[in-house]
Amino acid sequence: MFRSIDDVQKAMEGAHYICDRALATSIYLGYVLGKPLLLEGEAGVGKTEVGKVIAEVLGTKLIRLQCYEGLDVEHALYEWNYPKQILEIQLAKLQKEAGCEIDIERTIFSEKFLLKRPLLEAIQNNSTEPVVLLIDEVDRADEAFEAFLLEVLSDFQITIPELGTIKACRRPYVVITSNQTRELHDALKRRCLYYWIDYPSFEKEMRIVLTRLPSVQESLVKQVCTIMQRIREMDFLKKPGIAETLDWAEALMKLHKEAIDKETLEETLGCIFKYREDIDKFREALTREPLLAALPCS
Repeated sequence: MFRSIDDVQKAMEGAHYICDRALATSIYLGYVLGKPLLLEGEAGVGKTEVGKVIAEVLGTKLIRLQCYEGLDVEHALYEWNYPKQILEIQLAKLQKEAGCEIDIERTIFSEKFLLKRPLLEAIQNNSTEPVVLLIDEVDRADEAFEAFLLEVLSDFQITIPELGTIKACRRPYVVITSNQTRELHDALKRRCLYYWIDYPSFEKEMRIVLTRLPSVQESLVKQVCTIMQRIREMDFLKKPGIAETLDWAEALMKLHKEAIDKETLEETLGCIFKYREDIDKFREALTREPLLAALPCS
């Protein structure tokens, strides 16, 4: 259980997630109030990791719904196992020919043939602790699905025509993430506690990298974070997040680098940038940016 904000912060950091007190407060209030936590921010700043770490520190199950364009209710809630139903119908025909009468409609529309998707699985949780339901990148789903999700989060119950209404015995702890590729509806936001996760400060980024990669030399981490902070001040299609910082620092460690020079930076740009246009723009900046131009050659 989360007994206090300090408890949340200590538990998160114990699981190697550097958590600001403001975020710890939002996590705690979401837990004690039973309200979903909506996390927005740029890609790669650690939003999804919050849900994963909460499940880890609570010692409970993580159920993840990855949203995407075209996601429909069936893939999020439940589906009927049609191949299995057809086999059951064929078996029932054989049994009928042998003189056995079976209510096949009632049989094939039972829980035995129900494929539970993340939302139904979270609602049907019967454990003593609430599961963590991570609804990831909700902004990728369309508005129709968002409206359906709003209904589910309001009542935490769903109706399956063939089985009736299923209501949550224990509400899941819901974490929703968004990269802000589109604006979410106000009605969804009103039902959530909101927190914006920004790019980390230099000091926080240093702590994150040293926590997640304790075997990396501190001098190298300092150089990595300094360059990353400067890159985020520049204009790119996709600025690198903490995920890219960790990837780059780990790559440099695997390459047995103790310091960054221009050649190493050029060779590892794929760890930092994900668009060719950004790589080209950065290469141009290498000659005129004081911090970058000052890097030694190997």
